[in-house]
Amino acid sequence: MMNGPRLIEVRQRVLKQNDLLARALRERFRRAGVCVISLVSSPGSGKTAFLERTLGEFVRRYSVAALVGDLATENDAQRLRRSGARVQQIATGTVCHLDAAMIERALEDWSLEELDFLFIENVGNLVCPASYDLGEELRLVLMSVTEGEDKPLKYPTIFNTADVAVITKLDLAAAVEFDLEAAKAQIHAVRPGMRIFEVSAKSGVGLAECWRYLEARRLSSA
Repeated sequence: MMNGPRLIEVRQRVLKQNDLLARALRERFRRAGVCVISLVSSPGSGKTAFLERTLGEFVRRYSVAALVGDLATENDAQRLRRSGARVQQIATGTVCHLDAAMIERALEDWSLEELDFLFIENVGNLVCPASYDLGEELRLVLMSVTEGEDKPLKYPTIFNTADVAVITKLDLAAAVEFDLEAAKAQIHAVRPGMRIFEVSAKSGVGLAECWRYLEARRLSSA
């Protein structure tokens, strides 16, 4: 009977500590003039493919880096390094999300003033990352057409804690009979007015519009 209140108390304390550290990170990022963008999604949503294309584009005009969270492997980080951007892996072990302390440790020897953009790819999970602020300027939640239209209704918290929704793998929409309008309606049912981008990392459809938005956010926060 005592476990419930005790667990709640510990969780609240952990989240409070995370929020304080995230606040300090956000101020550090602001002073350095770096735009920090995090990506959250379920596994297999195309998050890494989207980030790979984004890094490859941005590295031509900006100083760009990425932190990549994963339980064990460095596969995603190795893949993203092909873009030419600086990429560092954060191995979370059994932890299903990144937190502000992990970000702080990963950036210990970084000169943030040298960066224009820092991307943070969270662990593939639509539950745990929703509770942890990482000090980012912008949080993108990605969902692929292969996941179905009802992800926002099943996982409303992650959509409510994100700033932008990105529907990925648009090139497969017809094959999987994905109802794009229904998906957008469900996103807006959970988060009215949320900005939505429809993209395909494979074909390139929609990427340019999304990139322009990210660039504009950097300028507006400078």
